[in-house]
Amino acid sequence: MSALSGLRRPQGFAFIFKANGAAAVRRSTSAAGANTPVVKPLTSVLIANRGEIALRVNRTASEYGIRTTTIYTTPDAHSQHALCSPFAVNLGEPTAYLDGDRIIQVTKDQGCNGIHPGYGFLSENPHFARKCTEAGLTFIGPPWQAIEAMGSKSQSKDIMTAAGVPCIPGYHGSNQDPEYLKAEAEKIGYPVLLKAVKGGGGKGMRIAETPKVFLDQLASAKSEARNSFGDDVMLVEKYITKPRHIEVQVFADKHGNCVALGERDCSIQRRHQKILEESPAPHLPEEIRQDLWEKARAAALAVGYEGAGTVEFIFDNDTGEFFFMEMNTRLQVEHPVTEMVTGEDLVRWQLIVAEGGKLPLTQEEIHQRILERGAAIEARIYAENPDMGFIPDSGKLLHLRTPTATDTVRIDAGFVTGDEVSSHYDPMIAKLIVRGPTRQAALQKLRAALEEYQVAGPITNIEFLKRICVSPTFAAGDVETGYIEKHRAELFARQPTAPEVLAQAAIGLLQQEVQAQSVNSIFGAPGALIGFGTGYQQREFHLTEPAPDGSAEPTATTVRVRQTGPSIYTVSVNEVDYPDVVATFDTASNTITSFYPHTRLATTFIRDADRLILFQQGRMYRLQLAVPKWAEKALGIKDVANSVLAPMPCKVLRVEVQEGDAVEKGQPLVVIESMKMETVIRSPQNGVIARVVHGKGDLCKAGTALVEFAEEGK
Repeated sequence: MSALSGLRRPQGFAFIFKANGAAAVRRSTSAAGANTPVVKPLTSVLIANRGEIALRVNRTASEYGIRTTTIYTTPDAHSQHALCSPFAVNLGEPTAYLDGDRIIQVTKDQGCNGIHPGYGFLSENPHFARKCTEAGLTFIGPPWQAIEAMGSKSQSKDIMTAAGVPCIPGYHGSNQDPEYLKAEAEKIGYPVLLKAVKGGGGKGMRIAETPKVFLDQLASAKSEARNSFGDDVMLVEKYITKPRHIEVQVFADKHGNCVALGERDCSIQRRHQKILEESPAPHLPEEIRQDLWEKARAAALAVGYEGAGTVEFIFDNDTGEFFFMEMNTRLQVEHPVTEMVTGEDLVRWQLIVAEGGKLPLTQEEIHQRILERGAAIEARIYAENPDMGFIPDSGKLLHLRTPTATDTVRIDAGFVTGDEVSSHYDPMIAKLIVRGPTRQAALQKLRAALEEYQVAGPITNIEFLKRICVSPTFAAGDVETGYIEKHRAELFARQPTAPEVLAQAAIGLLQQEVQAQSVNSIFGAPGALIGFGTGYQQREFHLTEPAPDGSAEPTATTVRVRQTGPSIYTVSVNEVDYPDVVATFDTASNTITSFYPHTRLATTFIRDADRLILFQQGRMYRLQLAVPKWAEKALGIKDVANSVLAPMPCKVLRVEVQEGDAVEKGQPLVVIESMKMETVIRSPQNGVIARVVHGKGDLCKAGTALVEFAEEGK
């Protein structure tokens, strides 16, 4: 008997939808008909993915007695998903998650009878899904024919048009001559959106505002599409100037039943990729909401869909119209939002459908659940630098502290302290999902949870997410996909650093020096609150707060700290004294607790060489110990003032300049690829190229010089 066979099934339900302009009815009953699919119990499943989604699938499958096997690559050998199951297989090279034939063979060797593809990688590859089926394995996803039909943006739009689902005006044909596409863009009217037919996740997508930039944007989109998907066929669509991204979660079984589990607004995006998702969509009239659900069900039924899928729409804020954009034939990254507002486990639903079972809830029951459970919001925690165009970051997680998980606060994470965020893969660290009785309550809970979230090591987007949460327009639900750019001045404003932050940093630095000098007298019982030794010392530190975008040379602040008694300090910041500060240090949590004359502060203090990361009163601060100019030569620090540096670990795809070229500020110099994302490195100044340091195909560490400028006058 299947581990899932005891779960509740509906006795019967009906719903009406419109397809091909006609009304149709689908009905399920508890009686087995002649064409009832054979139930094929899943006993052992291979999870063909990595990170938090592999852990998430493992959690549900294990709960229902299904044995799981995970796969990993050499860079992921010590990752959490590689360790979560006693059955784990190393595929070797970093790209092996895309080796479908090998993964199928591993599945058979491990005695598994099902494969869960997660999202990304092979999850929407129809050839892989077909090979799984031909190998006698259950592919926990839709039929390969549906994946193939929806994988082509041009073909999918033809199917949707026939099914009565509105599509945005555009050219989806086979003629890919650049001049022809440009002519089609002229017919559609600028601005236009260029999108890879096989694309996804914002890759292979560019906006052409005018005819002047069309060909350059087309070339860039094609290049990124080739590198990401091996296919550079493009479509051209009308670009809506004030769009919202609203998607509907659908689920269908093998019995002809299809339901919508509500909608998600995913309008807060950067690089055409989502960072905040919420349900229900704010300020959406109920009649439009129901129409979206109906059109989404029609879209799924038009391709004989089974399992979890998401129908994505562009909603025009100006007109109230919506248009089909694409269908993602898999579980979405943001599926926990829907789980929060329905109270259902969508991975469990996937397993039920894959075994041949019926959907657990009717459309009416789902609607009632959503009305009762309120609103949910998900924030994606990425290793990336928002101030530098959201470029991804990587490296070791020196410190990681998450909010406390409850029934209304959920963290789906793939990392723990000490893990490495690899430059080989997507930089998402975790997802933080909250629920409240109203959108306002959920937003307040999200803001509070983000203030508890601490990540030291790679730069993250947490501080940026906090600023969105307190933005009045976002709080009012006034969202659109251009939100970040529209509110750039507000979201990227620099906040001043309180002098007490610098004072806490100095206390922490002195404490470390004293620890190094007298370890035996410092350490007591593990995790105990302890003082900073009996020797009274004083130090002077020069601390800087580097500009997040590296745009300016930071000014050093002189901070003096003097120990005047056991655990008592006087700290001076810019000649302002804080006398008689009583400070203790909790070694278990890296927390300095200080009692100033006017306040008490608890500060998490993390040091990484000359970098300091502090968390204080819900905010993170990055400081650096300044190196005196006289010491730079002795320490061998190279002058890189005339160099353009790699902002992250990367591979050089193209070099657009040669030695001796005169370039203007903003001109493309080098095109790099990191974490499956293509980035154009542009000139920060007018000047002459003295040397191209790295060429096409070179692998570079972050901070490596890519090109060097000639010094003025030479």
